[in-house]
Amino acid sequence: FFSPQVLLLACAEDLECVPGFQQKVFYIEKPFEFTEDQLVLNLKFDDCKGNNKLNFEVSNPDFTVELDGNLVALKNVSEVGRALFVHARSEHAEDMAEIFILEANEKRGALKEILKLEGNLGIPRQKRAILATPILIPENQRPPFPRLVGKVIRSEGTEGVKFRLSGKGVDQDPKGIFRINEMNGDVSVTRTLDREAIANYELEVEVVDMNGKIIDGPVRLDILVIDQNDNRPMFKEGPYIGHVMEGSATGTTVMRMAAFDADDASTDNALLRYNILKQTPTKPSPNMFYIDPEKGDIVTVVSPALLDRETMESPKYELVIEAKDMGGMDVGLTGTATATILIDDKNDHAPEFTKKEFQATVKEGVTGVIVNLTVGDRDDPATGAWRATYSIINGNPGQSFEIHANPQTNEGMLSVVKPLDYEISAFHTLLIKVENEDPLIPDIAYGPSSTATVQITVEDVNEGPVFHPNPMTVTKQENIPVGSVVLTVNATDPDTLQHQTIRYSVYKDPAGWLEINPTNGTVGTTAVLDRESPFVHNNVYTALFLAIDSGNPPATGTGTLHITLEDVNDNVPSLYPTLAKVCDDAKDLRVVVLGASDKDLHPNTDPFKFELSKQSGPEKLWRINRLNNTHAQVVLLQNLKKANYNIPISVTDSGKPPLTNTTELRLQVCTCKKSKMDCSATDALHISLTLILLSLLSLFCKSF
Repeated sequence: FFSPQVLLLACAEDLECVPGFQQKVFYIEKPFEFTEDQLVLNLKFDDCKGNNKLNFEVSNPDFTVELDGNLVALKNVSEVGRALFVHARSEHAEDMAEIFILEANEKRGALKEILKLEGNLGIPRQKRAILATPILIPENQRPPFPRLVGKVIRSEGTEGVKFRLSGKGVDQDPKGIFRINEMNGDVSVTRTLDREAIANYELEVEVVDMNGKIIDGPVRLDILVIDQNDNRPMFKEGPYIGHVMEGSATGTTVMRMAAFDADDASTDNALLRYNILKQTPTKPSPNMFYIDPEKGDIVTVVSPALLDRETMESPKYELVIEAKDMGGMDVGLTGTATATILIDDKNDHAPEFTKKEFQATVKEGVTGVIVNLTVGDRDDPATGAWRATYSIINGNPGQSFEIHANPQTNEGMLSVVKPLDYEISAFHTLLIKVENEDPLIPDIAYGPSSTATVQITVEDVNEGPVFHPNPMTVTKQENIPVGSVVLTVNATDPDTLQHQTIRYSVYKDPAGWLEINPTNGTVGTTAVLDRESPFVHNNVYTALFLAIDSGNPPATGTGTLHITLEDVNDNVPSLYPTLAKVCDDAKDLRVVVLGASDKDLHPNTDPFKFELSKQSGPEKLWRINRLNNTHAQVVLLQNLKKANYNIPISVTDSGKPPLTNTTELRLQVCTCKKSKMDCSATDALHISLTLILLSLLSLFCKSF
């Protein structure tokens, strides 16, 4: 139903003349370009009265309609949009014709699908006073500006009225991009447009009278920015690193490369195609990989045998990937990125010892690493397919040996963890097995080279004598006679095959109380043992002794002796305080609270017995009252004259036999006036009566 250029969908031949366009809707196939002076189609307008003063207006300024109705292009035009509108006006009639421009592939659609285009353009079919068809403007246009880009038509004429344009790009930011000729409706652009910044503008057109009153509108005017191929494809998500397991099947997907093009995704300007420009290294094949030109998927194209990590020059390949727009055509813009592909290792090689038998020598009594077992493994050192684990599978019943892998060298470090004894065994034979952290692949197994023997020779060392037991403990009373035997120490030489003799000596004796027989080890006292000595802690005195063998050089062992000292009542109790003061007119005659202490232990301490020695003179002046097991109180029986008095007081502990100590309490009787105590006549210091009374009260309270 297409003619060479025109598809007639609405045509009617009336028997009577109908004013207006004889055909109102046209569909034409879009050419690659409308050339200057090219006839597009012929429009037939008839007002049935001779077409006097006939005038045509076209919505696109790049086209015109001549008086004979021929629609022609004024210049070469490649983008015109989806429709053109032609308004015709004569002295007696006016009408509107619409020309819809179809893509080439739209010819193959059904007629009803083509007819839908009219509705999809959003253009009402009813008669309108303002005709504002969409305007298409290519981005990146060069000066001069302003440039005429479209036209708004008013069917009722433009006399006495003005066009007014508003919206984003006119009176809203970005302002001043578009403007309209108030008198004839010509729309102009004032600067270069960038589709990637703003792809379309939605403006409004109104018709107002000379006073600014709206007559028609507003009507929406869409301005669409036509994309130009001004953006190169870009790879934004790098770095691009892919992994593929060695031995993978041909066609295995490694990774996907995806580029971005800021141009219009609905056009070829953003239609990308991918290609591999370069592969490094080029061995074992210069074409190890292929990239899907449309999807960007990189896949392997060599056989699994060539994808062998251990035989490759390098397990890392770098591919220079090109993305080209315009569907890959030569005119397309390009962008490149590097894809790094790592050939991952799988455990297809078992570790092997570099020799079947290793030798080691170790001195008895020494711990630590004694030998490093070397292995080889062709797998990737950065993976568990290379890292080794070692185990002792025979010859270690006492768990004297351990083996661990050196994480840097992968060697097996064999260590002695329990000291070896030459006298028990001078030789040891171990069987060691090596495996990988990761399991081997199914068709690979550990062979004989994954086990090795280690022969260990133990060297004899002159070991120091050992005390039995160590430490040694004994309990003794303090104050035992000098020369008393404390105990006899016992030390033996572990070197049973050398038949050596042992001699003894004192190593540390803090108080200098002890001696030892160098031959038989008998420990005796050289001084009195004193439990109250500062060298005794928690009733225990500690000394160290040496046992020295006759080897060359001699070896030494150390023994510790703890002597627990039992207490003896050898310390007299002491009395405190030894000075007291009282006012000569005091009403409270309780002078002082006395306390007693003893360095000995219970039961050689309290309860203490407090007594006054015999008082001279006819009258008794004071007495002593027991308060508790450790305290007593001295009380005056009458007020005394200002003077110094010495009161002999004896205190006796509870030991058997008990020990008694007599101490003189110096009592100063002072004059007290206005809360001040004057003891000058008694060689006493001036102190506050209040303070002495508070001290007496505090001591009395503490006794309870």
